[in-house]
Amino acid sequence: MAQFGFENDIHSILKLDMPITNAPMARWQRKASSSALSSLSPVKSANVSQNSSKTPSKTPGNGLTLCIFFPCNLRMLLFMDVDCLLLPVCLQEIQKAWSVSLNGYNIEDAKILHLGGKPLNAPEGYQNNLKVLYSQGTTPASMKKTRYISSTPDRILDAPDLRNDFYLNLLDWSSQNLLAVALHNSVYLWDATQGDIIFLMKMERDEDYICSLSWTKEGSYLAVGTSDCQVQLWDVDNQKRLRSMASHTARVGSLSWNEHVLSSGSRSGHIHHHDVRVAEHHIATLSTHSQEVCGLKWSPDGRYLASGGNDNLLCVWPRPQEGSGGNESQTVQCWSEHQGAIKALAWCPWQSSILASGGGTSDRHIRIWNVNSGSCISSLDTQSQVISSLAFAPNYKELVSAHGYAHNNVVIWKYPSLTRVAELSGHEDRVLSLTMSPDCSTVATVAGDETIRLWKSFEVDPVKKKAKERMAKPTSGVIHQTIR
Repeated sequence: MAQFGFENDIHSILKLDMPITNAPMARWQRKASSSALSSLSPVKSANVSQNSSKTPSKTPGNGLTLCIFFPCNLRMLLFMDVDCLLLPVCLQEIQKAWSVSLNGYNIEDAKILHLGGKPLNAPEGYQNNLKVLYSQGTTPASMKKTRYISSTPDRILDAPDLRNDFYLNLLDWSSQNLLAVALHNSVYLWDATQGDIIFLMKMERDEDYICSLSWTKEGSYLAVGTSDCQVQLWDVDNQKRLRSMASHTARVGSLSWNEHVLSSGSRSGHIHHHDVRVAEHHIATLSTHSQEVCGLKWSPDGRYLASGGNDNLLCVWPRPQEGSGGNESQTVQCWSEHQGAIKALAWCPWQSSILASGGGTSDRHIRIWNVNSGSCISSLDTQSQVISSLAFAPNYKELVSAHGYAHNNVVIWKYPSLTRVAELSGHEDRVLSLTMSPDCSTVATVAGDETIRLWKSFEVDPVKKKAKERMAKPTSGVIHQTIR
């Protein structure tokens, strides 16, 4: 029984959640008792005070703090003196106090893996040394670096009697979402919104054929170049021919608009500027090319006209001056690096001074030019015999090229690195031309296999699309009711 009593005493001493009953009397208790005795007996109080003053202190110095630490699951006793025992204090509270003192915040409130929100801000006067090592959040569609590009066309349209001629430009897409295609001596319109097919016009003689098509910026009028040296203007809404302009001596294989000025390229090598607002429409002639002009494009800002010919020359011309008239042969730039006919031309929509060109048979190269400096920025061997058409895709800042033998495909290139993004195959004959939809999400290609294929390869993020639509403003027709 004595052994069990001894163990109980040990357990009661080591149990820190309750006061120690068998401990020596604390100093403040002795002083309190001595003061009480002195009030009862003056003689004894003197002796007690004398003895207490002579009694040496058991601690080396007054106010010495001694801290005893126990494991984290125990509590800590804080002694101000060896013989002075204070109330027990929670270790967690002390750790919190130290953390706030050293770091400016409680370390227990900080997270090593922060799954949401922002990192904790340090209080004023403190420096936060914590760093976010990993943060997980929902990635918006616009921030995704990759997208799915289908290798099959979204739609295939038949194009019977399409003339398989590399030098002609038989396809164009209007800002009102009408796709125009020339089938031999007729012009058809496909409404991409409704899916309807509209017959626009047919030439009077069966031996004549359509050589080129070009929409105005507003999409209300269509220019048609013919094999009988004519340039016709059609009001699409009313399906009515407005005028027919004769100035060339050979077929008109290329057309391009710049507000009220229509430029046309002929097999004779001449380029004519037509002011469609006046009766005397022919205002200037450009005569540097010695062979057929098969590529013609005005820059988006209207400052320069690029022309490519069968003589392997690429020329850049300034905008004609009002009332200048006559022949003009002064070019801004003229390059002869291509080794084949230059039909494929495209201006960069977001860099107005950048021009892309592609060569025909035996050239195989896409070249990027800076019109201001006159330098070739980059050149790419496409490993394809013919480059028939080029177009920039602004939604993803890419360049699209159409090819002939031997692959008969369409290739998407990242700009400006010109790394291959995707290859669109399906045509069974050489691709003759391509054009972009008004929202730049789809490219239409026409080939010698008498098919038109629509590739929806550049769909934009819905959020960006809505923002772009809000920023878009309707433009009024510059030549509305001024064509004679």
